[in-house]
Amino acid sequence: MMDSKGMSRRLVLLGGAALGLAGCSNAVGQDAPSRLDARVDATRDYLLRSYPDVAPMVQGAKGVLYMPLMTEAGFGVGGAYGQGALRINDVTVDYYSAAQASVGFQIGAQQYAHVLIFQTDAALADFRRAPGWVAEAGAYYALPAGGVSMGTDTITAQQPVVAMVFGQSGLMAGASIAGTKYSRIIPSTF
Repeated sequence: MMDSKGMSRRLVLLGGAALGLAGCSNAVGQDAPSRLDARVDATRDYLLRSYPDVAPMVQGAKGVLYMPLMTEAGFGVGGAYGQGALRINDVTVDYYSAAQASVGFQIGAQQYAHVLIFQTDAALADFRRAPGWVAEAGAYYALPAGGVSMGTDTITAQQPVVAMVFGQSGLMAGASIAGTKYSRIIPSTF
């Protein structure tokens, strides 16, 4: 036989669990894909407006992964996360998350955008086929800073994947996507 004290504990636990689940967002009915696409549009426009020499590379690309907002923080141990969209012929074909973890001398937080420009069919196919593609040796890093012209020079034209980090703000020195893992997702709000 159950006493009233045991019954009230169960009710409190069940009520707390129900409230917790009600507060969770699964993005169903929230139009998360169109909001992410709007951010991607703004990022693409900013990139082309700020670095016009990149336009021919973007237009000739087999695909471009736009990551409009990466948030990174660290205090000895750090991490970064963001969501974006892969576009082929300027049409969204898939959504991706990017996650990164790091250990070492670091303190602060920042936000930045980045793009991966796939210049060959093979590089794009490898990216799309991988269950979790990691940015490492397969990408050439072009880091434009303060109006530096970055365009289709002989170095970037020979690379299968060109990565650009831009729009940095915050209190952390430098931004890198080395070691970032990209995974296909269903977009969510957070």
